[in-house]
Parts: sequence; C-alpha cells; structure tokens
Amino acid sequence: MLYEWLAADSGILNVLNYITFRTGAAVVTAFLVTVIFGDSIINFLRARQGKGQPIRDLSLEQQLEKRGTPTMGGFLIWLGLLAGVLLWANLHNPYIWVTLFVTVSYAILGFLDDYAKVTKQTDAGVSAKARLLAGFGIAALACAFIMGLHGAHTPEGHAEWGSLNGLAEQIAALAPQTSVTPADPDFSGGVAVPFVNNYFLPLGMFFILFGMIVIVGSANAVNFTDGLDGLAIVPMMFAAASYAMIAYLTGNFVFAEYLGIQFAPGAGELSVLLGAMMGAGMGFLWYNAYPAKVFMGDTGSLGLGGMLGVVAVATKHEFALVVIGGLFVIEAASVIMQVSWFKLTRRLTGEGKRIFLMAPLHHHFQKKNWPETRVVVRFWILSVLFALAGLATLKLR
Repeated sequence: MLYEWLAADSGILNVLNYITFRTGAAVVTAFLVTVIFGDSIINFLRARQGKGQPIRDLSLEQQLEKRGTPTMGGFLIWLGLLAGVLLWANLHNPYIWVTLFVTVSYAILGFLDDYAKVTKQTDAGVSAKARLLAGFGIAALACAFIMGLHGAHTPEGHAEWGSLNGLAEQIAALAPQTSVTPADPDFSGGVAVPFVNNYFLPLGMFFILFGMIVIVGSANAVNFTDGLDGLAIVPMMFAAASYAMIAYLTGNFVFAEYLGIQFAPGAGELSVLLGAMMGAGMGFLWYNAYPAKVFMGDTGSLGLGGMLGVVAVATKHEFALVVIGGLFVIEAASVIMQVSWFKLTRRLTGEGKRIFLMAPLHHHFQKKNWPETRVVVRFWILSVLFALAGLATLKLR
C-alpha cells in the first residue's frame, strides 16, 4: 500500500521498487508493531481467558509453573505480519493474496481450537477430523489457484483443466506478466525434482493433491513443535528466511537461470511477506522467550505452518521443505511413530509399547530431565543446520 503510493522510477524513492529493501522494511515494521502492541494484547487475552490455556500433565514441575499463561499469542504475530505486508508488499501480486488466504484461514481454524480449549478448560479442542477436513479444503483451493497462476507461464498460456479451461484462463490472466519465453509444459501441473535442472515430474491434476499434503503436513508439523517457550517460533523464522531467499531467487530470471532452478514470475514478492513474518516472529519472541508471557497457541502455529507450505508450493520447492523444515519433520515423525507403534504392539501383544518416553520429541528430552531451555536452544541449533543444508541444495544440480 505505502509502496504503491510512494514508489518512483527515479530519486530516493526508487528504492521502494527493490524487493530487498521492502523486505527489510517489512521486517522492521512487523517487529515494531508486535512489540509496541504486545503488552496490550497479552493483557487483553489474560483478562478474557482467566485460567489461560490448559496445561498438559507431563508429570513435570516446570510444566505446572506455566498454568495461567494466556494462549492465542498468534494474534501478536498476525498483527505485525499484516502491518508489514499491507505497507510494503505489492498488493497486486496474486501470490501474496493466496498465501494470506491460507495463513488467515488456518489461523482461524487454530483460534477455534484454542477457544474450545480455553472455554472448556480441556486440552481437547476441535476434533482432529474436522480440522483436517477444513485444512485440506483450504489447501485444495489454494493449490488449484497456484496451479492456475503457474499455467500462465506454459506454452498453452493456462493450466490444462479440460472442461474447466475457461476458469484456468481467468486465473492465468491474474498472473504476473513476464517477457521470458514460456516454461516447460509441465510447469503448471508438475513437481520440481531435486538436484535436476528445470525438470518437472508431471502430475496433472494430482498436483493439487500433492500440494494439499504439503500444506496440511507443514501446518500440523509446526503445530506439533509448538510445545515449549520459544521452541516453534525461532525455527519458523529460520525457515522463513530460507524461503524468502528461495522466493527471491526463483522470482528473478537471472538468478534462477544461473542456479538452474525454475523461474516463477512474481514469486519474489513473497520475500516481503516472509520478511514481515520474521519481524513479527522476533516481536513475538520478545514475549514468548522463557518464561513465556503468552503462548502462541494453534492460532499461531497452524497459520505459520500453512504459510510455509503454500510458499513451498508457489515457489516449486516442495521437497526442500523436508530439509529446511527438518526439525518440524522430526517432531511430526516422532508423533506418528509413537502412535503407530503403540497401536501395533497393542494389537499384537495386548499391551501398547512406546518408542519415546513421550511425544512429540521435545517432551521425550524433558522426561530425561533436560532443562527446558537446553531442549529449546539445542533444537534451535538443529533448525539452523537444517536451513543451511536446505539452501545448499539450490546449487546441487
């Protein structure tokens, strides 16, 4: 918004035309807004929630100390993020809006879950089936729209949707324009194969299903990770920084050509949105660092994970998310392994057995008497290594 009013072709305001400058401005803006309004929002949440978020009984004294801490701290993140995006992003870019659609929709799902937990004073919120069904529906709409945008940059000029080609053409008309020669015909409905220059595994309409799994999986993985003070937000910032760089590179034809990665016109603008996320994340950490004054809640974690997933789909770097978000993958995998092994052994032997002392994995280390801060900081270190490893794959072609 501010960018569109003030940007000029010459003079000092010409810097507003640079994505890098606006990304930095979004970081600072989002951070300041979150910190300035943080106390007021936390006091509001504390007054409305009374006892705060119900604390899961882990038979750990340090967990019981968290009783009374308000949840839904994701509102701090979204306030800062929206301020940064609305002021510094190009609001004519459709990738911004589809990402915000997923982010806000998932945040609303998370809010409903948090609200149910707080009002009922139980750790059981909205049913998992209902949340998954809504999550997949939102992801399906977003992936279809992204597929349509990508279709604008194929030789046909639109995604191949058979009888729905008319709709595909309408979506393609919204895509950012470029003078670059149209991409591979499979750019729209294909998945980029890691370590191979500009090759897309053709999935056709199954690309939408693939994207749905990426987005929903990412949202739930971040949600599983959010269990200790500051644990989820810092790895999320590292992942966002990594994808901000990926978005910038894929949205720039010169860099994309040099690296041998797919060129996605307009995707570079997502760097500004991710910059706002980083700034808002730092502002949230101001209050969420141990001992936390507020919890992120599902209001924050589901939206953040959904955002990461949809950016991965939009930039055609879905497989990189497995590496960059490696910590989230490990946390989610620990839950899946624990539940699956328990059910299998109970069916075979009549007594369920566990792989970990408790899942997600961070609780396993708590059960081993690791201090909370040690678990958090060591997981942060791992998240940095995963992010660097993911970025290193960009040149491995």
